[in-house]
Amino acid sequence: MELSITTPALLFPAISLLMLAYTNRFLGLASLIRNLREQYRKDPAEKHIVHQIRNLRVRVRLIRSMQLFGVLSFLFCVLCMFCIFRGWAHAGYIIFALSIAAFTVSLVLSLIEIFLSTKALEFALSDMEEITRTNFLSEILRGKDE
Repeated sequence: MELSITTPALLFPAISLLMLAYTNRFLGLASLIRNLREQYRKDPAEKHIVHQIRNLRVRVRLIRSMQLFGVLSFLFCVLCMFCIFRGWAHAGYIIFALSIAAFTVSLVLSLIEIFLSTKALEFALSDMEEITRTNFLSEILRGKDE
């Protein structure tokens, strides 16, 4: 397989969109953390706030790592293009593989963060007894009857 300069360039839009999504997730979490901090200042005895803040701290660290590996992937793509431009095909292949690996790690971390996000939402809804008793299938079937 021959690696052309356009091959790593194909990852540019994907990485850019992914980085935008990661930044939006980070900004959403930052806003939520600030709000929870204010709630905690008003009532430090609220146990669920402490649990949410712990979960958010882990998620912020994951997003930071997601962004790090996304940027590394982007940098490796640029470096790969430079190597191809200079005629260093072997180095280009290796660096492109590193770019794909960094991109994959970023996506796996994103998946883990999504699972943590879902877990946090389930915890936030756990005090609402009616919602916790229903499941996805019963909600779909009930929606058809109404």
